Amino acid sequence: MRAAFAALILLALAACAPMGEGPRTGPSVDTAACTANGGRVKPICRMQKPACIFDYADAGKACTDSSQCSGRCVIEDEMPEVGAKAIGVCEADNDVCGCSTEVIDGKATAGRCVD
Repeated sequence: MRAAFAALILLALAACAPMGEGPRTGPSVDTAACTANGGRVKPICRMQKPACIFDYADAGKACTDSSQCSGRCVIEDEMPEVGAKAIGVCEADNDVCGCSTEVIDGKATAGRCVD
């Protein structure tokens, strides 16, 4: 019984071990190139992996299609029905984390959550 319990604990601990490249083991973001191009390096998403983030000048502008924005036209933190008539706003930056629904041709697309 103890051997089975020990094996179960080892499997649970192995499942918690980081997989692949993380912020401490993976390739780093070129901070100098990022800042030279107007970006800032910040940890994003649950893994807190460093990324070069750029703010968009048209952030918050009302839109009905991503072609009207530097980034995407989105509805944040809501997931309207796919195909529903929608008005969004130009996203603030290129940080992909969080939940949003892209607006294309005045209609909501399938929402997505990235973490």
